[in-house]
Amino acid sequence: MSSPTAFTSRHNAGAPDALRRREALLARLQGLRALQERAAAASARSLPQFEKRGQLLPRQRVALLLDAGAPWLPLMDLAGYLHDTQDAAKSVPGGGVIAGIGFVSGVRCMVVASDSGIEAGAIQPMGLEKILRLQDIALENRLPFVHLVESAGANLMRYRVEGFVHGGALFRNLARLSAAGIPVVTVQHGSGTAGGAYMPGLSDVVVMVQGRSRAFLAGPPLLKAATGEIATEEELGGAEMHTAVSGLGEYLAGDDREAIGMARAVLAQLDWARPAPPRAAFEPLLPQDDLLGLMPDDLRQPVDMREVIARLTDRSELLEFKARYGAATVCAQGRIAGHAVGFISNNGPIDVAGASKATHFIQWMCQLGQPIVYLQNTTGFMVGKDSEQGGMIKHGSKMIQAVTCAAVPQLTIQCGASFGAGNYGMCGRGYAPRFLFSWPGAKTAVMGGEQAARTMQIVTEGALARKGITPDPAEMQAQYERIVAMFEQQADVAYTSGLLLDDGVIDPRDTRAVLAFCLDTIAEGAARAVRPMQFGVGRM
Repeated sequence: MSSPTAFTSRHNAGAPDALRRREALLARLQGLRALQERAAAASARSLPQFEKRGQLLPRQRVALLLDAGAPWLPLMDLAGYLHDTQDAAKSVPGGGVIAGIGFVSGVRCMVVASDSGIEAGAIQPMGLEKILRLQDIALENRLPFVHLVESAGANLMRYRVEGFVHGGALFRNLARLSAAGIPVVTVQHGSGTAGGAYMPGLSDVVVMVQGRSRAFLAGPPLLKAATGEIATEEELGGAEMHTAVSGLGEYLAGDDREAIGMARAVLAQLDWARPAPPRAAFEPLLPQDDLLGLMPDDLRQPVDMREVIARLTDRSELLEFKARYGAATVCAQGRIAGHAVGFISNNGPIDVAGASKATHFIQWMCQLGQPIVYLQNTTGFMVGKDSEQGGMIKHGSKMIQAVTCAAVPQLTIQCGASFGAGNYGMCGRGYAPRFLFSWPGAKTAVMGGEQAARTMQIVTEGALARKGITPDPAEMQAQYERIVAMFEQQADVAYTSGLLLDDGVIDPRDTRAVLAFCLDTIAEGAARAVRPMQFGVGRM
Protein backbone atom coordinates (compact mmCIF):
# COMPACT_ATOMS: atom_id res chain seq x y z
CA MET A 1 0.00 0.00 0.00
CA SER A 2 1.20 3.51 -0.72
CA SER A 3 2.12 5.69 2.25
CA PRO A 4 0.04 8.78 3.04
CA THR A 5 1.58 11.96 1.68
CA ALA A 6 1.23 15.58 2.74
CA PHE A 7 -1.50 17.29 0.76
CA THR A 8 -0.46 20.14 -1.53
CA SER A 9 -2.93 22.93 -0.85
CA ARG A 10 -4.16 25.29 -3.55
CA HIS A 11 -6.12 27.44 -1.11
CA ASN A 12 -5.08 31.10 -0.95
CA ALA A 13 -6.10 32.36 2.49
CA GLY A 14 -5.38 35.94 1.43
CA ALA A 15 -7.64 35.91 -1.64
CA PRO A 16 -10.57 38.35 -1.51
CA ASP A 17 -13.15 35.54 -1.60
CA ALA A 18 -11.45 33.71 1.26
CA LEU A 19 -11.23 36.87 3.35
CA ARG A 20 -14.90 37.67 2.73
CA ARG A 21 -15.92 34.12 3.69
CA ARG A 22 -13.78 34.37 6.82
CA GLU A 23 -15.41 37.60 7.97
CA ALA A 24 -18.91 36.25 7.29
CA LEU A 25 -18.23 33.08 9.26
CA LEU A 26 -16.68 34.97 12.18
CA ALA A 27 -19.79 37.15 12.34
CA ARG A 28 -21.96 34.06 12.31
CA LEU A 29 -19.87 32.51 15.08
CA GLN A 30 -20.23 35.64 17.17
CA GLY A 31 -24.01 35.47 16.86
CA LEU A 32 -24.10 31.80 17.84
CA ARG A 33 -21.81 32.39 20.83
CA ALA A 34 -24.12 35.16 21.99
CA LEU A 35 -27.02 32.68 21.90
CA GLN A 36 -25.04 30.14 23.91
CA GLU A 37 -24.15 32.79 26.50
CA ARG A 38 -27.79 33.84 26.81
CA ALA A 39 -28.65 30.81 28.97
CA ALA A 40 -25.71 31.43 31.31
CA ALA A 41 -26.74 35.07 31.68
CA ALA A 42 -30.37 34.14 32.36
CA SER A 43 -29.31 31.62 34.99
CA ALA A 44 -26.86 34.05 36.61
CA ARG A 45 -29.68 36.50 37.30
CA SER A 46 -30.80 34.07 40.02
CA LEU A 47 -27.51 34.47 41.92
CA PRO A 48 -28.97 36.58 44.77
CA GLN A 49 -31.60 33.91 45.54
CA PHE A 50 -28.99 31.13 45.42
CA GLU A 51 -26.62 33.00 47.70
CA LYS A 52 -29.44 33.70 50.14
CA ARG A 53 -30.10 29.95 50.31
CA GLY A 54 -26.39 29.17 50.65
CA GLN A 55 -26.33 27.44 47.25
CA LEU A 56 -24.08 27.52 44.22
CA LEU A 57 -25.38 28.33 40.75
CA PRO A 58 -25.57 25.30 38.41
CA ARG A 59 -22.54 26.36 36.36
CA GLN A 60 -20.53 26.86 39.55
CA ARG A 61 -21.43 23.31 40.55
CA VAL A 62 -20.28 21.92 37.22
CA ALA A 63 -17.02 23.89 37.39
CA LEU A 64 -16.27 22.50 40.87
CA LEU A 65 -17.11 18.97 39.81
CA LEU A 66 -14.77 18.94 36.80
CA ASP A 67 -11.00 18.52 37.04
CA ALA A 68 -9.35 21.92 36.72
CA GLY A 69 -7.64 22.42 33.37
CA ALA A 70 -8.93 19.14 31.88
CA PRO A 71 -10.70 19.07 28.50
CA TRP A 72 -14.46 19.69 28.45
CA LEU A 73 -16.74 19.10 25.46
CA PRO A 74 -20.08 20.91 25.89
CA LEU A 75 -23.00 19.27 24.12
CA MET A 76 -26.21 20.63 22.57
CA ASP A 77 -25.90 24.20 23.87
CA LEU A 78 -28.56 25.41 21.42
CA ALA A 79 -31.20 22.84 22.41
CA GLY A 80 -34.69 24.30 22.25
CA TYR A 81 -33.72 27.52 20.48
CA LEU A 82 -36.85 29.00 18.84
CA HIS A 83 -38.87 26.08 20.19
CA ASP A 84 -39.53 27.51 23.65
CA THR A 85 -40.77 30.67 21.88
CA GLN A 86 -40.61 31.79 18.26
CA ASP A 87 -39.35 35.21 19.37
CA ALA A 88 -35.64 35.08 18.51
CA ALA A 89 -34.91 37.88 20.99
CA LYS A 90 -36.48 35.99 23.91
CA SER A 91 -35.65 32.35 23.16
CA VAL A 92 -33.22 30.89 25.72
CA PRO A 93 -31.22 27.94 24.30
CA GLY A 94 -30.03 24.93 26.26
CA GLY A 95 -33.29 23.24 27.16
CA GLY A 96 -32.71 24.02 30.85
CA VAL A 97 -29.83 21.50 30.95
CA ILE A 98 -26.06 22.02 31.14
CA ALA A 99 -24.19 19.03 29.74
CA GLY A 100 -20.98 17.75 28.29
CA ILE A 101 -18.17 15.20 28.51
CA GLY A 102 -15.40 16.00 30.97
CA PHE A 103 -13.12 14.54 33.62
CA VAL A 104 -14.05 14.02 37.27
CA SER A 105 -11.23 12.74 39.48
CA GLY A 106 -9.46 11.61 36.33
CA VAL A 107 -12.45 9.66 35.01
CA ARG A 108 -14.02 10.65 31.70
CA CYS A 109 -17.73 11.15 32.44
CA MET A 110 -21.00 12.40 31.02
CA VAL A 111 -21.90 15.36 33.23
CA VAL A 112 -25.49 16.65 33.27
CA ALA A 113 -26.81 19.46 35.47
CA SER A 114 -30.27 20.94 35.87
CA ASP A 115 -30.08 24.67 35.10
CA SER A 116 -32.13 25.55 38.16
CA GLY A 117 -31.36 29.23 37.73
CA ILE A 118 -33.97 29.21 34.96
CA GLU A 119 -37.58 28.44 35.92
CA ALA A 120 -36.27 26.56 38.98
CA GLY A 121 -34.97 23.82 36.68
CA ALA A 122 -38.42 22.89 35.35
CA ILE A 123 -38.10 20.23 32.65
CA GLN A 124 -38.52 21.62 29.13
CA PRO A 125 -39.62 19.45 26.18
CA MET A 126 -36.32 19.84 24.33
CA GLY A 127 -34.48 19.48 27.63
CA LEU A 128 -35.99 16.03 28.01
CA GLU A 129 -34.95 15.10 24.47
CA LYS A 130 -31.48 16.41 25.22
CA ILE A 131 -31.09 14.22 28.31
CA LEU A 132 -32.24 11.16 26.37
CA ARG A 133 -29.55 11.82 23.76
CA LEU A 134 -26.94 12.33 26.49
CA GLN A 135 -27.90 8.99 28.03
CA ASP A 136 -27.50 7.29 24.66
CA ILE A 137 -24.01 8.78 24.27
CA ALA A 138 -23.07 7.64 27.77
CA LEU A 139 -24.33 4.12 27.14
CA GLU A 140 -22.64 3.73 23.77
CA ASN A 141 -19.29 5.08 24.99
CA ARG A 142 -19.36 3.57 28.51
CA LEU A 143 -19.25 6.92 30.27
CA PRO A 144 -20.26 7.18 33.94
CA PHE A 145 -23.40 9.34 34.14
CA VAL A 146 -23.07 12.10 36.74
CA HIS A 147 -26.26 14.11 37.28
CA LEU A 148 -26.52 17.29 39.37
CA VAL A 149 -30.24 17.48 40.04
CA GLU A 150 -32.40 20.39 41.14
CA SER A 151 -35.64 20.50 39.25
CA ALA A 152 -39.13 21.81 39.85
CA GLY A 153 -40.33 18.94 37.65
CA ALA A 154 -42.75 19.48 34.81
CA ASN A 155 -44.38 22.87 34.42
CA LEU A 156 -48.05 21.98 35.00
CA MET A 157 -49.14 25.21 33.34
CA ARG A 158 -47.59 23.90 30.10
CA TYR A 159 -48.50 20.25 30.64
CA ARG A 160 -48.34 17.97 27.59
CA VAL A 161 -49.40 14.36 27.96
CA GLU A 162 -46.80 13.15 25.43
CA GLY A 163 -44.05 14.69 27.55
CA PHE A 164 -45.23 12.68 30.54
CA VAL A 165 -45.35 9.44 28.54
CA HIS A 166 -42.05 9.86 26.70
CA GLY A 167 -40.40 11.05 29.91
CA GLY A 168 -40.45 7.48 31.18
CA ALA A 169 -37.58 6.73 28.78
CA LEU A 170 -35.32 8.91 30.93
CA PHE A 171 -35.73 6.53 33.87
CA ARG A 172 -35.59 3.45 31.65
CA ASN A 173 -32.21 4.63 30.38
CA LEU A 174 -30.87 5.02 33.92
CA ALA A 175 -31.74 1.37 34.55
CA ARG A 176 -30.06 0.40 31.27
CA LEU A 177 -26.88 2.30 32.15
CA SER A 178 -26.64 0.66 35.56
CA ALA A 179 -27.37 -2.81 34.16
CA ALA A 180 -24.65 -2.29 31.54
CA GLY A 181 -22.13 -1.77 34.34
CA ILE A 182 -21.95 1.99 33.84
CA PRO A 183 -22.16 3.91 37.13
CA VAL A 184 -24.96 6.44 37.65
CA VAL A 185 -24.11 9.02 40.32
CA THR A 186 -26.61 11.69 41.36
CA VAL A 187 -26.12 14.75 43.52
CA GLN A 188 -29.56 15.92 44.70
CA HIS A 189 -29.02 19.67 45.17
CA GLY A 190 -32.70 20.52 45.50
CA SER A 191 -36.12 19.19 44.65
CA GLY A 192 -36.98 15.99 42.83
CA THR A 193 -40.75 15.74 42.78
CA ALA A 194 -43.08 13.10 41.32
CA GLY A 195 -41.29 11.56 38.33
CA GLY A 196 -38.18 13.55 39.28
CA ALA A 197 -37.91 11.43 42.43
CA TYR A 198 -36.96 8.47 40.24
CA MET A 199 -33.71 10.23 39.31
CA PRO A 200 -32.18 9.33 42.69
CA GLY A 201 -34.31 6.20 42.86
CA LEU A 202 -32.65 4.77 39.74
CA SER A 203 -29.13 5.93 40.54
CA ASP A 204 -26.37 3.68 41.88
CA VAL A 205 -25.12 6.28 44.38
CA VAL A 206 -26.92 9.38 45.68
CA VAL A 207 -25.47 12.38 47.51
CA MET A 208 -27.98 14.63 49.30
CA VAL A 209 -27.62 18.13 50.72
CA GLN A 210 -28.85 18.81 54.23
CA GLY A 211 -31.75 21.23 54.33
CA ARG A 212 -31.95 21.48 50.53
CA SER A 213 -32.51 18.04 48.97
CA ARG A 214 -36.10 16.96 48.49
CA ALA A 215 -37.37 13.78 46.85
CA PHE A 216 -41.00 12.70 47.07
CA LEU A 217 -43.64 11.29 44.80
CA ALA A 218 -46.15 13.83 46.11
CA GLY A 219 -45.19 17.12 47.71
CA PRO A 220 -47.23 18.65 50.56
CA PRO A 221 -49.75 20.44 48.25
CA LEU A 222 -50.47 17.32 46.13
CA LEU A 223 -50.53 15.08 49.20
CA LYS A 224 -53.15 17.29 50.86
CA ALA A 225 -55.19 17.53 47.65
CA ALA A 226 -55.05 13.76 47.04
CA THR A 227 -55.40 12.32 50.55
CA GLY A 228 -55.98 15.17 52.97
CA GLU A 229 -52.79 14.24 54.86
CA ILE A 230 -50.64 17.12 56.07
CA ALA A 231 -46.87 16.68 56.25
CA THR A 232 -43.77 18.84 55.99
CA GLU A 233 -41.30 18.61 53.11
CA GLU A 234 -38.64 17.21 55.43
CA GLU A 235 -40.95 14.48 56.70
CA LEU A 236 -41.93 13.52 53.17
CA GLY A 237 -38.60 13.67 51.42
CA GLY A 238 -35.84 15.61 53.16
CA ALA A 239 -32.18 14.71 53.00
CA GLU A 240 -31.91 13.67 56.63
CA MET A 241 -34.95 11.42 56.33
CA HIS A 242 -33.74 9.77 53.14
CA THR A 243 -30.19 9.14 54.39
CA ALA A 244 -31.30 7.84 57.80
CA VAL A 245 -34.80 6.38 57.32
CA SER A 246 -35.74 5.49 53.73
CA GLY A 247 -32.21 4.71 52.53
CA LEU A 248 -32.67 6.61 49.27
CA GLY A 249 -29.45 8.56 49.85
CA GLU A 250 -25.98 7.18 50.64
CA TYR A 251 -24.20 10.40 51.60
CA LEU A 252 -25.36 13.50 53.49
CA ALA A 253 -23.51 16.74 52.71
CA GLY A 254 -23.72 20.02 54.55
CA ASP A 255 -23.82 22.16 51.41
CA ASP A 256 -23.32 22.11 47.63
CA ARG A 257 -19.52 22.23 47.87
CA GLU A 258 -19.30 19.27 50.19
CA ALA A 259 -21.78 17.33 48.04
CA ILE A 260 -19.67 17.85 44.94
CA GLY A 261 -16.57 16.80 46.85
CA MET A 262 -18.35 13.58 47.84
CA ALA A 263 -19.29 12.93 44.20
CA ARG A 264 -15.66 13.43 43.17
CA ALA A 265 -14.61 10.93 45.86
CA VAL A 266 -17.12 8.38 44.54
CA LEU A 267 -15.74 8.74 41.00
CA ALA A 268 -12.16 8.47 42.26
CA GLN A 269 -13.01 5.12 43.85
CA LEU A 270 -14.14 3.64 40.51
CA ASP A 271 -10.48 2.95 39.80
CA TRP A 272 -11.11 3.02 36.07
CA ALA A 273 -7.66 3.30 34.57
CA ARG A 274 -7.38 5.22 31.34
CA PRO A 275 -5.97 3.20 28.41
CA ALA A 276 -2.60 3.93 26.86
CA PRO A 277 -2.74 6.82 24.39
CA PRO A 278 -2.67 6.06 20.65
CA ARG A 279 0.51 6.27 18.64
CA ALA A 280 2.35 9.57 18.49
CA ALA A 281 0.34 12.49 17.14
CA PHE A 282 1.57 15.35 14.98
CA GLU A 283 -0.02 18.70 14.23
CA PRO A 284 -1.24 19.41 10.67
CA LEU A 285 1.23 21.23 8.45
CA LEU A 286 -1.58 23.38 7.05
CA PRO A 287 -3.15 26.01 9.34
CA GLN A 288 -6.57 25.20 10.79
CA ASP A 289 -7.34 28.90 10.69
CA ASP A 290 -7.80 28.46 6.91
CA LEU A 291 -11.02 26.54 7.64
CA LEU A 292 -12.75 29.87 8.23
CA GLY A 293 -12.31 30.88 4.60
CA LEU A 294 -12.87 27.62 2.75
CA MET A 295 -16.67 27.27 2.71
CA PRO A 296 -18.64 29.63 0.41
CA ASP A 297 -21.83 31.43 1.45
CA ASP A 298 -23.56 29.89 -1.57
CA LEU A 299 -23.36 26.18 -0.80
CA ARG A 300 -23.85 25.36 -4.49
CA GLN A 301 -20.34 26.61 -5.22
CA PRO A 302 -17.77 23.80 -5.44
CA VAL A 303 -15.26 23.20 -2.64
CA ASP A 304 -12.35 20.78 -2.69
CA MET A 305 -13.02 19.02 0.62
CA ARG A 306 -9.54 17.52 0.56
CA GLU A 307 -8.46 20.99 1.68
CA VAL A 308 -10.56 20.47 4.82
CA ILE A 309 -9.28 16.94 5.45
CA ALA A 310 -5.66 18.09 5.14
CA ARG A 311 -6.20 20.64 7.89
CA LEU A 312 -7.51 17.96 10.26
CA THR A 313 -4.98 15.17 9.77
CA ASP A 314 -1.60 14.59 11.40
CA ARG A 315 1.13 16.20 9.25
CA SER A 316 -1.66 17.09 6.76
CA GLU A 317 -1.17 13.60 5.31
CA LEU A 318 -3.88 11.64 3.55
CA LEU A 319 -4.07 8.55 1.41
CA GLU A 320 -6.84 9.05 -1.13
CA PHE A 321 -8.85 5.98 -2.12
CA LYS A 322 -9.86 5.53 -5.80
CA ALA A 323 -9.01 9.16 -6.52
CA ARG A 324 -9.81 8.89 -10.24
CA TYR A 325 -13.10 7.05 -9.86
CA GLY A 326 -16.25 8.84 -8.74
CA ALA A 327 -14.14 11.93 -8.10
CA ALA A 328 -17.05 13.98 -6.70
CA THR A 329 -17.02 11.66 -3.68
CA VAL A 330 -13.79 11.89 -1.69
CA CYS A 331 -12.59 8.88 0.31
CA ALA A 332 -9.28 9.01 2.13
CA GLN A 333 -7.37 7.64 5.08
CA GLY A 334 -5.42 9.66 7.59
CA ARG A 335 -4.78 10.13 11.31
CA ILE A 336 -6.28 12.51 13.83
CA ALA A 337 -4.12 12.88 16.96
CA GLY A 338 -2.72 9.43 16.28
CA HIS A 339 -6.07 7.72 15.62
CA ALA A 340 -6.27 6.02 12.22
CA VAL A 341 -9.54 7.03 10.53
CA GLY A 342 -11.25 7.02 7.18
CA PHE A 343 -12.80 10.17 5.71
CA ILE A 344 -15.75 10.43 3.33
CA SER A 345 -16.69 13.79 1.89
CA ASN A 346 -18.25 15.44 -1.15
CA ASN A 347 -16.96 17.65 -3.93
CA GLY A 348 -20.40 17.61 -5.55
CA PRO A 349 -23.52 15.46 -5.76
CA ILE A 350 -23.11 11.75 -5.05
CA ASP A 351 -23.25 9.94 -8.40
CA VAL A 352 -23.35 6.23 -9.22
CA ALA A 353 -19.58 5.85 -9.16
CA GLY A 354 -19.29 7.88 -5.97
CA ALA A 355 -21.90 5.80 -4.15
CA SER A 356 -20.17 2.59 -5.22
CA LYS A 357 -16.79 3.92 -4.15
CA ALA A 358 -18.12 5.02 -0.75
CA THR A 359 -19.71 1.61 -0.21
CA HIS A 360 -16.42 -0.13 -1.00
CA PHE A 361 -14.52 2.25 1.29
CA ILE A 362 -16.92 1.80 4.22
CA GLN A 363 -16.49 -1.96 3.99
CA TRP A 364 -12.71 -1.51 3.80
CA MET A 365 -12.75 0.61 6.98
CA CYS A 366 -14.88 -2.03 8.70
CA GLN A 367 -12.33 -4.68 7.75
CA LEU A 368 -9.54 -2.52 9.22
CA GLY A 369 -11.59 -1.59 12.29
CA GLN A 370 -11.03 2.13 11.73
CA PRO A 371 -13.64 4.82 12.59
CA ILE A 372 -15.18 6.78 9.71
CA VAL A 373 -15.47 10.58 9.70
CA TYR A 374 -18.09 12.02 7.33
CA LEU A 375 -17.59 15.64 6.25
CA GLN A 376 -20.95 16.54 4.75
CA ASN A 377 -21.04 18.99 1.85
CA THR A 378 -23.51 17.66 -0.69
CA THR A 379 -26.70 18.66 -2.46
CA GLY A 380 -27.68 14.98 -2.49
CA PHE A 381 -27.67 12.06 -4.89
CA MET A 382 -27.41 12.85 -8.61
CA VAL A 383 -30.69 13.08 -10.52
CA GLY A 384 -31.49 12.93 -14.23
CA LYS A 385 -32.21 10.40 -16.94
CA ASP A 386 -28.65 9.12 -17.25
CA SER A 387 -28.33 8.81 -13.48
CA GLU A 388 -31.63 6.98 -13.10
CA GLN A 389 -30.85 4.59 -15.94
CA GLY A 390 -27.39 4.03 -14.45
CA GLY A 391 -29.00 2.67 -11.28
CA MET A 392 -28.68 5.65 -8.93
CA ILE A 393 -31.42 4.36 -6.66
CA LYS A 394 -29.90 0.92 -6.16
CA HIS A 395 -26.34 2.22 -5.83
CA GLY A 396 -27.43 4.96 -3.44
CA SER A 397 -29.34 2.34 -1.45
CA LYS A 398 -26.21 0.22 -1.35
CA MET A 399 -24.32 3.14 0.21
CA ILE A 400 -27.10 3.71 2.75
CA GLN A 401 -27.01 0.01 3.66
CA ALA A 402 -23.24 0.24 4.23
CA VAL A 403 -23.63 3.32 6.45
CA THR A 404 -26.43 1.65 8.40
CA CYS A 405 -24.61 -1.63 8.98
CA ALA A 406 -21.04 -0.38 9.45
CA ALA A 407 -19.48 -2.07 12.48
CA VAL A 408 -17.06 0.76 13.27
CA PRO A 409 -17.77 4.07 15.04
CA GLN A 410 -18.97 6.81 12.70
CA LEU A 411 -18.65 10.55 13.34
CA THR A 412 -20.23 13.29 11.23
CA ILE A 413 -19.41 16.96 10.71
CA GLN A 414 -21.93 18.98 8.70
CA CYS A 415 -19.58 21.44 7.02
CA GLY A 416 -21.82 22.84 4.29
CA ALA A 417 -24.89 21.55 2.49
CA SER A 418 -26.68 18.50 3.87
CA PHE A 419 -29.51 18.13 1.38
CA GLY A 420 -31.82 15.35 0.31
CA ALA A 421 -30.80 11.73 0.61
CA GLY A 422 -27.22 12.97 0.80
CA ASN A 423 -27.96 13.57 4.49
CA TYR A 424 -28.75 9.86 4.77
CA GLY A 425 -25.89 8.50 2.69
CA MET A 426 -23.45 10.72 4.61
CA CYS A 427 -24.53 9.43 8.03
CA GLY A 428 -26.93 12.14 9.15
CA ARG A 429 -28.69 12.14 12.51
CA GLY A 430 -31.15 9.44 11.42
CA TYR A 431 -28.24 7.00 10.99
CA ALA A 432 -27.06 7.30 14.61
CA PRO A 433 -23.43 8.44 14.29
CA ARG A 434 -21.60 8.34 17.62
CA PHE A 435 -21.24 12.14 17.45
CA LEU A 436 -22.52 14.75 15.02
CA PHE A 437 -21.47 18.41 15.00
CA SER A 438 -22.19 21.29 12.62
CA TRP A 439 -20.25 24.25 11.34
CA PRO A 440 -21.94 27.67 11.61
CA GLY A 441 -22.76 27.87 7.90
CA ALA A 442 -24.15 24.36 7.52
CA LYS A 443 -27.67 23.91 6.19
CA THR A 444 -29.93 20.87 6.37
CA ALA A 445 -33.00 20.36 4.20
CA VAL A 446 -34.72 17.92 1.89
CA MET A 447 -33.65 20.33 -0.88
CA GLY A 448 -32.72 23.97 -1.35
CA GLY A 449 -35.46 26.54 -0.76
CA GLU A 450 -35.36 27.81 -4.34
CA GLN A 451 -35.63 24.29 -5.73
CA ALA A 452 -38.57 23.53 -3.44
CA ALA A 453 -40.34 26.76 -4.37
CA ARG A 454 -39.78 26.24 -8.08
CA THR A 455 -41.01 22.63 -7.80
CA MET A 456 -44.23 23.75 -6.14
CA GLN A 457 -44.63 26.52 -8.71
CA ILE A 458 -44.45 24.02 -11.56
CA VAL A 459 -46.93 21.69 -9.80
CA THR A 460 -49.35 24.55 -9.04
CA GLU A 461 -49.20 25.97 -12.55
CA GLY A 462 -49.83 22.51 -14.01
CA ALA A 463 -52.84 21.93 -11.73
CA LEU A 464 -54.34 25.31 -12.66
CA ALA A 465 -53.70 24.73 -16.37
CA ARG A 466 -55.63 21.46 -16.25
CA LYS A 467 -58.58 23.44 -14.88
CA GLY A 468 -58.20 26.10 -17.55
CA ILE A 469 -57.14 28.76 -15.04
CA THR A 470 -54.37 31.23 -15.76
CA PRO A 471 -52.02 31.57 -12.75
CA ASP A 472 -51.89 34.99 -11.10
CA PRO A 473 -48.22 36.14 -11.27
CA ALA A 474 -48.42 38.02 -7.97
CA GLU A 475 -49.88 35.02 -6.13
CA MET A 476 -47.30 32.69 -7.66
CA GLN A 477 -44.48 35.01 -6.62
CA ALA A 478 -45.88 35.28 -3.10
CA GLN A 479 -46.08 31.48 -2.86
CA TYR A 480 -42.51 31.21 -4.14
CA GLU A 481 -41.22 33.63 -1.52
CA ARG A 482 -43.14 31.94 1.32
CA ILE A 483 -41.67 28.55 0.48
CA VAL A 484 -38.13 29.90 0.15
CA ALA A 485 -38.43 31.68 3.51
CA MET A 486 -39.83 28.57 5.22
CA PHE A 487 -37.04 26.34 3.88
CA GLU A 488 -34.32 28.86 4.68
CA GLN A 489 -35.53 29.25 8.26
CA GLN A 490 -35.67 25.51 8.90
CA ALA A 491 -32.38 24.82 7.12
CA ASP A 492 -30.50 27.30 9.31
CA VAL A 493 -28.02 25.66 11.70
CA ALA A 494 -29.33 27.47 14.79
CA TYR A 495 -32.83 26.14 14.08
CA THR A 496 -31.71 22.56 13.39
CA SER A 497 -29.38 22.54 16.38
CA GLY A 498 -32.30 23.77 18.50
CA LEU A 499 -34.12 20.62 17.39
CA LEU A 500 -31.14 18.49 18.50
CA LEU A 501 -30.38 17.45 14.92
CA ASP A 502 -26.72 17.74 15.91
CA ASP A 503 -24.72 17.54 19.14
CA GLY A 504 -23.63 21.15 18.88
CA VAL A 505 -22.34 23.88 16.57
CA ILE A 506 -18.56 24.18 16.64
CA ASP A 507 -15.97 26.66 15.40
CA PRO A 508 -14.39 25.06 12.29
CA ARG A 509 -10.97 25.74 13.82
CA ASP A 510 -11.90 23.44 16.71
CA THR A 511 -12.90 20.52 14.46
CA ARG A 512 -9.66 18.58 14.85
CA ALA A 513 -9.68 19.02 18.65
CA VAL A 514 -13.34 17.99 18.89
CA LEU A 515 -12.80 14.92 16.69
CA ALA A 516 -9.69 13.95 18.65
CA PHE A 517 -11.61 14.24 21.93
CA CYS A 518 -14.46 12.13 20.56
CA LEU A 519 -12.07 9.51 19.17
CA ASP A 520 -10.30 9.34 22.55
CA THR A 521 -13.71 8.91 24.21
CA ILE A 522 -14.66 6.10 21.83
CA ALA A 523 -11.32 4.31 22.20
CA GLU A 524 -11.41 4.61 25.97
CA GLY A 525 -14.95 3.26 26.12
CA ALA A 526 -14.03 0.31 23.89
CA ALA A 527 -11.07 -0.55 26.12
CA ARG A 528 -12.98 -0.11 29.38
CA ALA A 529 -13.93 -3.32 31.19
CA VAL A 530 -17.47 -3.10 32.55
CA ARG A 531 -19.43 -5.71 34.46
CA PRO A 532 -22.97 -5.93 33.06
CA MET A 533 -25.73 -7.31 35.24
CA GLN A 534 -29.21 -8.61 34.54
CA PHE A 535 -30.64 -5.63 36.43
CA GLY A 536 -29.35 -2.23 37.47
CA VAL A 537 -28.21 -1.64 41.05
CA GLY A 538 -31.38 -1.65 43.18
CA ARG A 539 -31.94 0.80 46.03
CA MET A 540 -31.47 -0.93 49.40
